[in-house]
Amino acid sequence: MSTVKPCKPSWRKRLASEKELWFWTLLFIAWWAVFFLMPIYGISYAFFDYKPGRTLTMDDFVGFKHFAAFFQSRDAMKIIRNTLVLSGLRMTVGFIMPIILALMLDELRQGPFKKIVQTISYLPYFVSWVVVASLAISLLNSDGVVNEVLQKLGLISSPIPFLTEGKYFWGLRTFLDIWKGIGWDTILYMSAIAGIDQALYEAGAVDGITRWGSVKYITLPSIMPTIVLLFILGIGNFLNLGYEQNLLLGQATTRDYWEIIDTYVYRYGIQKGRYSFSIAISLMKSVIGLALVFFANKVAKKHTDYAVM
Repeated sequence: MSTVKPCKPSWRKRLASEKELWFWTLLFIAWWAVFFLMPIYGISYAFFDYKPGRTLTMDDFVGFKHFAAFFQSRDAMKIIRNTLVLSGLRMTVGFIMPIILALMLDELRQGPFKKIVQTISYLPYFVSWVVVASLAISLLNSDGVVNEVLQKLGLISSPIPFLTEGKYFWGLRTFLDIWKGIGWDTILYMSAIAGIDQALYEAGAVDGITRWGSVKYITLPSIMPTIVLLFILGIGNFLNLGYEQNLLLGQATTRDYWEIIDTYVYRYGIQKGRYSFSIAISLMKSVIGLALVFFANKVAKKHTDYAVM
């Protein structure tokens, strides 16, 4: 007895029945092509001496000239040092602080107080860096509130030059980064903690585990996939520090500490019309970031069994 195979619907019928799905799929593909695929063509300008108003075929091919120009510049080593130090502080101190805050908030049992603390920690994220820098300058000036309070308490005899001495800049920038973003980053960890099975805590309580023990042996291991994922993604932006923060907070006397790759590209690439130079440095940062992501992913997979891919 022969069996009748089911007839597959034609592609026209499938398209008609799945038109909403195809519409959003094609819309996403178009968005990806415009904002991700087309800009890839601009990478080629890093290898030419591009001049505005000219096509790429009219410009001279210079190879790695702009890449070499950056490393041969007088301040190259200083710029790389500042970038690595600030990025390192962000990926260590700045990465750990939201985890600590999330664990502390999770231990709070008073609902209203917990919500107030969460709200206060979230608010700075929505404040622009212009406002943050203005507040920092007003508070940390030689005649600012911070120095006045410290002097009245007898902790210092003369004002501390927070803004005019370079040795304070790295700490200041790191503190402001943490203050501004800690609340927003904490949301992710709080969401991960909320998904932990409460039966684990109940079993731990039966076994006589302490509150610190529950954090160490239940909470942290349970949110470790989230921590590793965010760390790997953060590594990809290791060299991307932003330029507006340093330009707003930095002064001429502290330039040896606040000049980073982003500010250098903005000042010497964009403002002076060296577009090929700025594209070359951005391409270099992207390649290094991609390499760091693969490296961090490999290390995480080897030592923690958690990875992005």
